[in-house]
Amino acid sequence: MHTKGAAHAAPEGGACHWQGRGRALVLALALMAPTAGLTDALLPVPSGQPVELSDVLLDNNPGELWLRFRFIAPKIGSTVGRIGYDVASTDMAHLCETLAVPYVNKHQLEPALVVISFSDRAIEFGNASPDATQFFEAYRLEQSQCIWEGL
Repeated sequence: MHTKGAAHAAPEGGACHWQGRGRALVLALALMAPTAGLTDALLPVPSGQPVELSDVLLDNNPGELWLRFRFIAPKIGSTVGRIGYDVASTDMAHLCETLAVPYVNKHQLEPALVVISFSDRAIEFGNASPDATQFFEAYRLEQSQCIWEGL
C-alpha cells in the first residue's frame, strides 16, 4: 500500500455515509459544470486521469469531524506508465477546491479536516488491502480554500 499520509480507519461506527453512495455521486456531478451529464461519472482533474467518486463519509472517530471524499483512480501507481503521487496530489488538491468546498458550503458542515483519497480499486472503508495503491491528502478549510495538512 502506498500512502502519503494514512487516514485512520473507523472502528465502532466512526464513519458514516453521507446520504448514501448514489446520492453522493449525483451531488458530485451536480456540483460540476452544468453541462455534466448524470451518465458521466468521471470527474475532471488537471491530469486528465479517470477519477470517480466512490464515497463521501462523515467521520467523528478521530474526536472531531473529518469529511472524507474517497475516489477510484484506476491509473495510479508507482510503476512506469502509472500516475504517481506527484501528479495525483495536484488532482486531489483540485478536487478539494472544486468538489469538497462547495459540498461543505451546501451542507453547512464545519469539518476539522477534509481527506481526499485515491485508490486504484474499490476498497471498503476501514479494510486493509495490501495489493491496492492508495494516496491520501488532508486539508483544513479556511475562507473556502483548501490548506494542505500533512498527515
